[in-house]
Amino acid sequence: MYIEKRKVKGKILYYLGHSFREGKKVHKIRKYLGADLSPELLKERNEKAEKLIQEDINQYKIIQDPLEIELPLKEIEFIQKLELKEKLKVFHLSKNQWKLFSELFTYNTNAIEGSELESKEVKDILEKDKWPKKSKEDIAETYGVNEAIEFIRKTKEHISLELIRKLHEIVFKNSKYYAGEFRKSGEEVVVRSGLGHIVHQGAPQSRVISLLNELINWYNKNKDKYPTLILAAVIHNQFENIHPFRDGNGRIGRLLLNNLLLKHGLPPVNIDFKNRAEYYSSLQEYEKNHNLRPTIDLMVKEYKALRKKLKK
Repeated sequence: MYIEKRKVKGKILYYLGHSFREGKKVHKIRKYLGADLSPELLKERNEKAEKLIQEDINQYKIIQDPLEIELPLKEIEFIQKLELKEKLKVFHLSKNQWKLFSELFTYNTNAIEGSELESKEVKDILEKDKWPKKSKEDIAETYGVNEAIEFIRKTKEHISLELIRKLHEIVFKNSKYYAGEFRKSGEEVVVRSGLGHIVHQGAPQSRVISLLNELINWYNKNKDKYPTLILAAVIHNQFENIHPFRDGNGRIGRLLLNNLLLKHGLPPVNIDFKNRAEYYSSLQEYEKNHNLRPTIDLMVKEYKALRKKLKK
């Protein structure tokens, strides 16, 4: 790290700068220290800035190319056999089955994020336009998720910045003023546990668009190379790592997951609210160790449960 000095309108401005390499890219981080600083104050602020820069560097290392190290052939073959063993080929849902799936998915995906609506209340909202005396925001997002399911059934697009924005806009158009907008300058995301511990930090806002583009490029390069479960798991987990929106990332990530499953001829999947602890654990395992197996195991588990529910 090094001190930069700039003379502006008779004042000396001080910055702490640092450059580091990430793959083929060289990144530069700069922190403003102040103007016309005494040696003592410069030293004090320099020490604080060093810690901030190190935190930024750690974030760069955490949010990186989703599968920079290619999966072993044995792992790929295992997932391929798993898809065949579990007969994970698209089963054509009837109109009533799609309605049931959408109600299940809408209830569970919103409940995971804190919606207080009960399963029956979601059903009444979507089938009868019957509103319970609960949060209007929860009700609006019930309609939004249901509409987004219909959207991914019709769209031919696999993944793009516009598709991601569109899904967020559909789900939150009547509940959040920033619907369809990626995080803006100064909007950083920190996810804390019930005890206040940090369990996840989204990518720095300045990197959101570039990281999403890297993820989209990765998918386009590998969509014919890896089994569908791997593609869908990587896109979902890495999307959650990036956390491109101020809020609503979980729901959009699960919609993206289903969009990719459908585009590759697999049925949609519902992450059940009762399995949320296992779901969060799978996200953590990918973020910390790039281990996809817990996510894929959960998806297969949910497929089996969904089959039973749709047959009733």
